[in-house]
This record gives sequence, structure tokens and C-alpha cells, in this order.
Amino acid sequence: MDLTSITVGGMELAVASAGSGERGRVLLLHGFGGAKEDFTDWLDPLAAEGWQAVTYDQRGHGQSAHPDAEAAFSLQIFKDDLLALVGVLGWDRFVLLGHSMGGMVAQLVALSAPGRLSGLVLMDTSHGPIDGLDPEVVSMGQKVVREGGMTALLVAQKAAGPGPLDSPAHERVVANREGYQEFCDRKALATSPEMWLALSAQIVDQADRLAELESLSMPVLVVVGEQDQGLLGPSRAMGAAIPGAQLAVVPDAGHSPQFEAPAAWWDAVRAFLGEVSA
Repeated sequence: MDLTSITVGGMELAVASAGSGERGRVLLLHGFGGAKEDFTDWLDPLAAEGWQAVTYDQRGHGQSAHPDAEAAFSLQIFKDDLLALVGVLGWDRFVLLGHSMGGMVAQLVALSAPGRLSGLVLMDTSHGPIDGLDPEVVSMGQKVVREGGMTALLVAQKAAGPGPLDSPAHERVVANREGYQEFCDRKALATSPEMWLALSAQIVDQADRLAELESLSMPVLVVVGEQDQGLLGPSRAMGAAIPGAQLAVVPDAGHSPQFEAPAAWWDAVRAFLGEVSA
């Protein structure tokens, strides 16, 4: 695996990659408050399968640039960053996997530049506002972030107890994988407050894209953990609405099946990539 920094539109992005791409190219996009490390474990296995695999920290996350204005962040801006990055990489066509908020960005890429995608994986994401996401709770979180930053938010979340993404599968990984809770905390603390404020508001208020997704014609895999209750319904809806889409519900997994049920998640993604490359 190689680590580098690539500048797009004056924004420095931290990028990890592996493989030479005999079978094609695949980009893995993390979600809200995530990081490239959500997928770096899978770059070498993808390279071994013949793919050139890339993941990166989206702006406001991890080691990438952290603009200090909320206006520097939106799903559309993330989409533009992605298309600029693949332009720098020299990719004409590629498979795009988007997780959670990254899946929302991936939908915008698929709708605005469908000819660029040889395949699309929508992972634990939604076509619009997320089921069960309480706007009042989001508003309280925004107040905490404005007053105390991401450290204050993390403290408040821990004091409040398990959240909507803390499924039994997540708790099992926290208990059994050494350092996993610290990994999750580091990602949260490396997130820009401005990004958190801008995107938490937009995710709640975003338009529903389900009808638009019916126009997609590239191969699509919708994958979701069976315990990811807020996103299970939207995932099934996308699987039914997108022509020819496959739906994979991963047993014993929540919001991050690549950690919670890695073998089953890999089997689903690998099989889909095999069909795309064939």
C-alpha cells in the first residue's frame, strides 16, 4: 500500500492506494466522520485480485485539508473533489464504492457522470434523509460542536450511551478487536467541526433521490448490515428501484460490515467486482 498527498482544486487530500489495475480501478469512499482507514485493510486484497484500489480522506476528515468555513463543505463539493481526484489519477472509468455519507456522494457522482462508472456499490447509505435521525438531536449536537468542538461532542455522545449506529455487531467488535474503540475515537476527533456542522444539517434536509436513481444503468450492488436499522429500509428501496441492482444484506453486521462481518462483506463485494470485470 502506498500513501501520498494529491492536491485537487487547491485542496490537499491524503490518499492510499495499491495495485496496478489489470482488471480495472476501484475507489472506496468513507462516510461522515470516517477516514481512509475504514478501507485501507482491503486495498492489498483488491490489488491481489487485479484491481487498482484507492481510498482517501475526504476534505475535513483525517489527514486531508480542513477548511475553516462551513461553506467549504457539502455533498456536491465532495462529489466535485472525487471527480477532480480521479481526473488527476487519469481514470476514465472506475467502480465506485460509497459508504454511508460517501454513498450519498456516490449517488451524486452516478447521477451527474454515469458514463464514468463501470460499477457502483452503495453501502449502508440512504437515498435521502435517514430514517430515525431526529433533527432535534442533530440540533443539540450542533450546539455542542459550536461551543466545544469535536472533543466536547465525543464526550457528550459517550455520556448519552449507545447511539443509533452502536448495534450489537459494533459492540462485539469494540469488545473483541483491540484498539477499535480508540480507532473510532481518533476518527471523530480528526473530523473538522465546520464539516460536521455543514453536513449534519445537509444530511437531515437533503432531497430524496430515489426516483432519480431509477435512471441508473450501470451495474449496482446495494449492501447493508442486517442490524443497520436506519439504513436497512432505504437500502431495500434502492435495491428495488435501481434497474438490475443486487441487494446484499450482511448477517450479523451493523453500519460497518467491513469490520463487523468482513468475510461476508468481502464475498459480496468480490463477487460483484468479478461480474463487473467480466
